Amino acid sequence: MICCYILFSKKLNGFYTGVSQDDLQERILKHNLHTYGTHRYTAQTEDWELYYYSECSSFSLAVKLEKHIKKMKSKTYIQNLLKYPEIMEKLKKQYEK
Repeated sequence: MICCYILFSKKLNGFYTGVSQDDLQERILKHNLHTYGTHRYTAQTEDWELYYYSECSSFSLAVKLEKHIKKMKSKTYIQNLLKYPEIMEKLKKQYEK
């Protein structure tokens, strides 16, 4: 499954946005075990949980969505993605072109 995902850490009270072509639960486990290195943002804690994800039709679409979300630099924006699914649908239509 190709997706754009957002993780949440209670300890950091922060979000991490990424993309994956792998099993999402396995990906989260790898973040929590610091498989991607100890210098990464996700290595600051081991309590990452899936907050939100959206399946994508292609890896390039997932990357575009990830970049868009990161560019917003807003917890409120991320929380609104969960509250208002139409935001993500609109973004997908915009970036699939």
